[in-house]
Amino acid sequence: MPPKYTVPQFIDVEDKIIGPITTRQFVIMLVTALLMFVAYKLFDFGLFLLVAILEFALGGTLAFFRVNGQPFHFFLLNLIQTFRRPMLRIWDKSLTDSELRQLALKPPEVKVASRVKKELLTTSRLSELSLIVNTGGVYNPEAE
Repeated sequence: MPPKYTVPQFIDVEDKIIGPITTRQFVIMLVTALLMFVAYKLFDFGLFLLVAILEFALGGTLAFFRVNGQPFHFFLLNLIQTFRRPMLRIWDKSLTDSELRQLALKPPEVKVASRVKKELLTTSRLSELSLIVNTGGVYNPEAE
């Protein structure tokens, strides 16, 4: 009888550490609180209030907001990646409509496929191939 293993279930659910707060959310809010403390020490109260509200909004968004069921930071990373390498394909239309009509009326060219004859493998060729595979491509019969 083969050994029985337990298969993990719900691997896409994050572990909760404090009530409904996950580890990722806790760390993001902890960093946000640390940045707010640094802003409190560096700025006067009016500027601190403005910076703290912005930091709290950004931290709360990163920690708790989800887009299409994924955390917001994954959405931001995908957005940045899309802007860096857009997948937009543009068709270069260099033919006129009359040229396209002429090409459409022209009968298609029939290509005759030629049969490629393969040479039969001999024992020496088989042994060379097995030596190449066994040495990971280090052995090169043409070099000798």
